[in-house]
Amino acid sequence: MHNKYIKVKCLELFIVNLVSNLKKAAPRFELGIKDLQSSALPLGHAAEKESIESFNDLNSKKTHSLLFICNGHGEDVIVAEIIKRFLKKIKNKNIEVLPLVGNGDVFDTIQSKNFRKIGFLKELPSGGFSNQSLKGFLLDLFAGFLIDNLRNFLIVKQKSKHYYKIIAVGDFLPLFFAWSSECEFSFLGTPKSDHTWNSGPGWSLSDLYHKLKGSEWDPWEIFLMASPRCKDLIMRDKITANNLKRKNIHAKYLGNPMMDFVNETNKKKSNIIAFKRIILLIGSRYPEAFKNLDNFLDCLQDFNLANDLIILLPLSINANEIKIHSYLNKYGFIKQSKVRFFIDEDSVWKNKAKYILIGKGKFNLWANMANVGLSNAGTATEQIAGLGIPSLSLPGSGPQFTKSFAKRQSRLLGGSVLVCKDKSILLKNLSLLLREKVYRLKQAKIGKKRMGKSGASKKIVDSININLLS
Repeated sequence: MHNKYIKVKCLELFIVNLVSNLKKAAPRFELGIKDLQSSALPLGHAAEKESIESFNDLNSKKTHSLLFICNGHGEDVIVAEIIKRFLKKIKNKNIEVLPLVGNGDVFDTIQSKNFRKIGFLKELPSGGFSNQSLKGFLLDLFAGFLIDNLRNFLIVKQKSKHYYKIIAVGDFLPLFFAWSSECEFSFLGTPKSDHTWNSGPGWSLSDLYHKLKGSEWDPWEIFLMASPRCKDLIMRDKITANNLKRKNIHAKYLGNPMMDFVNETNKKKSNIIAFKRIILLIGSRYPEAFKNLDNFLDCLQDFNLANDLIILLPLSINANEIKIHSYLNKYGFIKQSKVRFFIDEDSVWKNKAKYILIGKGKFNLWANMANVGLSNAGTATEQIAGLGIPSLSLPGSGPQFTKSFAKRQSRLLGGSVLVCKDKSILLKNLSLLLREKVYRLKQAKIGKKRMGKSGASKKIVDSININLLS
């Protein structure tokens, strides 16, 4: 353990020294602590120095400010829900969030004088810290993610001076930031699950590596979890928590918070109940999402059922609808001005017996309406699986939704999402799922079991209050 501590401490010192060297080599990257505190933050946020001063009037040694650190779209959604609960539960706490991936747009909906978004924020070419491909990693590197996160690292390092407590959500990077801050912290390990190597054949090198470790979490991550300053450790499922307990890591499972953000039922479903219903999830990272849409539409043009078919296409807020419409036109779909289904759709498109309904920001509303999903997405695929909707994926070239990612996701969800190698296999499985209700329900049961029930967010907030804040 002493050697592990030395290695992690060396990593921390390396980052600080690298920042110092960058400062000397390139004056435009003035990254000293005083400069960071006086430099303007993006998206109209106040400077770090100003924010600390404004919070001091409300803080005391008995009332700690909170900093959430997260690194991914799914993690952002989870954190946003937890923050909303904290703001309702405890009125006098000041809360900050530092999204390490993207602009954290989901947090812009939170309106409170006690909340703000901080840090150096940027959308990355890969859509995140890409570990799926070397190309994605290099694109992120040239986009400046290293410099921005060195700046963010220094912001976090200052929090221990101002009575902050940290809630890290994600994997290694937010965990490392929280540990390096010297603040007390909680950690929600959301992206990693031991189902990914404990299910299926298990003959790949990565499977053998995880079996050797006894967990998908790596030794350096487990070392950080074992810190006496880590007051609460929450995993996404029971198997992962139990495997960590075998290593004397006091992890717990309180449910999966991802199921708190989708509607389980919808009365408007009755408007389309007579149709076979597919939900099309193309992802929120563009231009990759356009490629996913193109591939799925190419498959669906050769798919015919006796009954009419409705394809629900919920789009992310940042989607370019004009570009989406061009793909629909390419595959023979025509916009219908006089046809409505009254499920809050933005537009209706038709090609023979197939209807496509488009709706921006409608995923939470529509997720429970489908029989089957066609999904090249991350969090959304897990959420429909938890609602009992089996799905099919058709991996592309990435950089986010690659073959390796799809395989890992399928094993995570117990096969309730099936990875299809090509168009013919996808159409065969789609026909089977829509025709055979018994088979569909069998797949649905697996997904619901893997994802768990809703209600975890409240339990997580209560646990953090007891273990970190009391």
